[in-house]
Amino acid sequence: MNDVIEHAGQTAFDYRLHDGEGEARFQWYFLDASRMPVAVQRWELAPGASEGMHAHGSDRPLEELYLVTDGMATMRVDDRTYHLGPGDAVLAPVGAEHDLRNTGNETLRLVVVFGAPGTTDWSWSGMARAARTARTGAADRPGGDAEGGAG
Repeated sequence: MNDVIEHAGQTAFDYRLHDGEGEARFQWYFLDASRMPVAVQRWELAPGASEGMHAHGSDRPLEELYLVTDGMATMRVDDRTYHLGPGDAVLAPVGAEHDLRNTGNETLRLVVVFGAPGTTDWSWSGMARAARTARTGAADRPGGDAEGGAG
């Protein structure tokens, strides 16, 4: 396998998470190749399938980001329930009880990124500044920023 590209389905596997229900298929991108301190996975859950209620606490603290790319889902995080569609994302903080369920009639596809909590200084990134401006509604400086994306 080439270490700079992984094609969809190339290393996919079936797995049951946290006593979840139904059929689920996963791909863990760049396992043992990436040096970033996160796991990046693509999940596919059949209609009615679920992850299973669980939490990542002090024994193995993880924060998880779920980003739906196709399909419909319901996600419980502690005592709240969220209805998700394509482009919606949920953050499951360390210690939060959470579960994801495919509530649609088609395969639910999502990207899940997880890792130990921490911080990164993004002050150098023009894209981070633009994202903060979009979140706060504050006006960006005139003329924009010459810096691009992540680089």
